[in-house]
Amino acid sequence: MQIPLVTSYRNVRKTPDVEELIHEQAYKLEKVCDHITSCRVAVEKVQKFQTSGSPYRVRIDITVPPGHEVVAKREPSKGDMHDPLVTVIRKAFQAAKKELEKINDKQNGRVKSHPEQEVMGIVHKLFPDEGYGFVRTPDDREIYFHRNAVLNNHWEKMKLGAGVRFFPEIGEKGPQASTLEVIYTPSTPYESPPESP
Repeated sequence: MQIPLVTSYRNVRKTPDVEELIHEQAYKLEKVCDHITSCRVAVEKVQKFQTSGSPYRVRIDITVPPGHEVVAKREPSKGDMHDPLVTVIRKAFQAAKKELEKINDKQNGRVKSHPEQEVMGIVHKLFPDEGYGFVRTPDDREIYFHRNAVLNNHWEKMKLGAGVRFFPEIGEKGPQASTLEVIYTPSTPYESPPESP
């Protein structure tokens, strides 16, 4: 983790055992995703339900480059009103682990294909030495992509005019393609269309 783990407590006594459990669980998350930037854990006991059990609330906020934020939480509910704090903490970290696994799969190209979420386009600008390019979509949008987003190590085979599909996301500077997959490579040289005035 680039930034040390941060824990906070509200209406809950901070004990060495609870701190140790949280640090242990956070360490396990780093084994799932080794490039976590930060992790904040908030532990709270909700006062208004105090007469009907031990309703703890645990919230975990995690940031993962390039721009992912994972929020996992366990809220008091009828089904787990009597769960001890350690159980609620473990359940929150299990939820966080599942979300991190999804991000890992997506970043490593192991994500299942959902055609309704994919966007298709054509590579119309390519800067091989700098490691990035742009895709033009059918609705004439220009989407940035980085070589790290190209699946199956196909960056070296990338050509202008290649047909691609990808998942769009918002990056630091606007729309960008993630998990970009080459569908076909043109056999004839591609000429980029003229820029719109």
